[in-house]
Amino acid sequence: MIGAVRRHDQSGWIRQYHDPAAGGPTLVCFPHAGGSAAAYFRLSAELSQVAEVLVVQYPGRQDRMAEAAVEDVRELADRIREALLPWKERELALFGHSMGSVVAYETGLRLQSEPDGASPIGLIASGRTAPSVRRDRGLHRMDDAGIIAEMAELSGTDPALLDDAEMLAVVIPPMRSDFRAAETYRCDPGTRLRCPITAYGGDVDPQVSYDDLIRWGEHTASAFATRVFSGGHFYLQQRPTEVMAAVRTDLDGFRSGRHLDSGPFPAGKEEAHP
Repeated sequence: MIGAVRRHDQSGWIRQYHDPAAGGPTLVCFPHAGGSAAAYFRLSAELSQVAEVLVVQYPGRQDRMAEAAVEDVRELADRIREALLPWKERELALFGHSMGSVVAYETGLRLQSEPDGASPIGLIASGRTAPSVRRDRGLHRMDDAGIIAEMAELSGTDPALLDDAEMLAVVIPPMRSDFRAAETYRCDPGTRLRCPITAYGGDVDPQVSYDDLIRWGEHTASAFATRVFSGGHFYLQQRPTEVMAAVRTDLDGFRSGRHLDSGPFPAGKEEAHP
């Protein structure tokens, strides 16, 4: 069955869908607002050939439906950091999409303050403005109709779900909570990761421009690069093969210290930034 979980961690925050590759890094994936761990099932299937893929499951959805959603990015990061401590001696790389990018970033800040090797080797921040860019579109204050319209505009939701009142009643509350977490988030000035960051984006994303992606470079003391793919906010669904190839390349770069120095890349525009 698609989405079947091979392993839960004791904390309830981490899912693993596939057996890991021996000797590879550990890639931790953070879902978008309203998203669940299952959003990364296909990515896990592909990348488990080269890495151990862990996926965060936020409360308030799927098998954590009975739990209250967390409406604060920092609290999410605190809880996820704790859940990841059993992996602190692994080579941890972080991947977040949309809201998941800032949750991953804040988690990375907490991990790098841990002793004994918990600092991440790299962050891939996808489909999100940089932490230093404040943007509150008021989504968490919208009524249900407004949130449904937002879901339709971003084209990341099965159209059949948008017409299913019963399912929407389940999906909208955690999505609104996630919007509140994302829109009220403010990063501490001057915070930076010590590891490299690559910012991914879609070339026709209506909410995240290329200039927005570049601002992620302010948040690393190491190398920074961008990758732009053909597609909108959920370009990952539209270009899965190219995205997974890019993640493989970046994982290799994070491990080797040759960030974006692996020769020509087949997906869209890539740039390394000094």
